[in-house]
Amino acid sequence: MNKKRNALGRGLSAILRNPETDITSNKEISSATTVANTSEILIDNIQINPFQPRKEFNKENLYQLSESIRNLGIIQPITVRKLGYDKYQLISGERRLRASKLLKIKSIPAYIRIAKDQQMLEMALVENIQRQELNPIEIALSFKRLIKECNLTQEACGERLGKNRSTITNFLRLLKLPIEIQDGLQRKKITIGHARALINLDDDQKKINIFYDIIANDFSVREVEQIVKDFSDINYKRSSKIKKTITTEPLPFTYQKMLHDISTNLETEVLFNRNKKGNGKIIIPFENDKDLEGILKKFKLKN
Repeated sequence: MNKKRNALGRGLSAILRNPETDITSNKEISSATTVANTSEILIDNIQINPFQPRKEFNKENLYQLSESIRNLGIIQPITVRKLGYDKYQLISGERRLRASKLLKIKSIPAYIRIAKDQQMLEMALVENIQRQELNPIEIALSFKRLIKECNLTQEACGERLGKNRSTITNFLRLLKLPIEIQDGLQRKKITIGHARALINLDDDQKKINIFYDIIANDFSVREVEQIVKDFSDINYKRSSKIKKTITTEPLPFTYQKMLHDISTNLETEVLFNRNKKGNGKIIIPFENDKDLEGILKKFKLKN
């Protein structure tokens, strides 16, 4: 009977058993070492990467990937680092690993690297950022973590990632936004252009009010920039509860601003209906006589 071929490849078994290349040893590793061969390693022996900047994985996409792996196998091996003999920690390829687990696959092809925590963090961040799989907030948090945990300046961080310092700075500024806006950016309710326009405001509540109006009224980035300019020194009252026009066409920005101004001045919601021909009506609802009296006073119709 033929001897079973060593799946680890020539010389790889010796490297993995060498305590000098064990990440758990006390010896310093001057630089990350890559073992060129790919190896089939047991999935149960792989720990998830604690430095993974990506926190959410689309379930539907994972199922689609698992079907692709079922039909074609894993085309691109994952990358892991050695923790000890037969113990590994994932560096990149978590989607492939998760999809393989869905198929209950026992082993997976992998490149094995020898790296310290800082090197692993850098590799994980670079892997994800360069693939452009992260949303803007995840990228910003990755930059922040790389700077803090690897003791880098913004300029050095940019050099590691092949990006300008201004790019690093602009992403980090996103983390100064209120949490509601950061969440909206992650969920693609607004674009990074909207978020960058809101950063220029000093008042967080004003940012939040405009944020909800962006979602409700589908403001463009240019329109938000104009709103920020117009309301930089004055209060902005949220008007996102206002019902949209019945026309299928977007309400022009001039009307949206007019509607907001009316609602703000009257301190109540104002409903606005307008058809394609330009005909329509403005409705000012009230809950009781006291509300009505307050509205009439605004119009100077009641003493």
